[in-house]
Amino acid sequence: MTTGHKSTIIVGVTGSIAAYKSADLVSKLVKRNYDVFVVMTQGAQEFVGPLTFQTLSRNPVMTSVFGEKEGWRPGHIDLADCADLFIVAPATANTIAELATGLADNPLTEIALATLAPLLIAPAMNGKMWLHPATKANVETLKSRGAQFIGPGEGMLACGYEGIGRLWNVDEIVQRAGEIIATRKHP
Repeated sequence: MTTGHKSTIIVGVTGSIAAYKSADLVSKLVKRNYDVFVVMTQGAQEFVGPLTFQTLSRNPVMTSVFGEKEGWRPGHIDLADCADLFIVAPATANTIAELATGLADNPLTEIALATLAPLLIAPAMNGKMWLHPATKANVETLKSRGAQFIGPGEGMLACGYEGIGRLWNVDEIVQRAGEIIATRKHP
């Protein structure tokens, strides 16, 4: 799935209103010459269509493992193997919980379990959800396994509250991605 010397980044998009910002993230990563593949949860598809990400990434978008028809090797495992970085942006409380407990009921969580690539998580959710003890425990579990978090930020939330829970600034997510990949290539 990689082409030449380009680093491969998988962007996992989950069911948050902030999913539309992932389109900007994918576009900016492609402009930085990364080979970007998008994996969407069912919930993400309620906010943004796969065609948007296919056009921006110039690669197929994975929405289900059951639609894989090319070759004998499962596409989600191929993506997991070739990834230099796996970004989940936005990451909902549900997806963070699934990642922390090792659930694999969709392509995003299956790839997360199968990849050895670094995991960068950019949460986006209601502030009460972010501050809930269950979410805090899940974040700590993921951090103890090496996952990195960026955000969430503070400001007006889609639910009408103001406070913590906004997706982190896309430009800063792109910058952090570049730093992680540079560290991997030059330890």
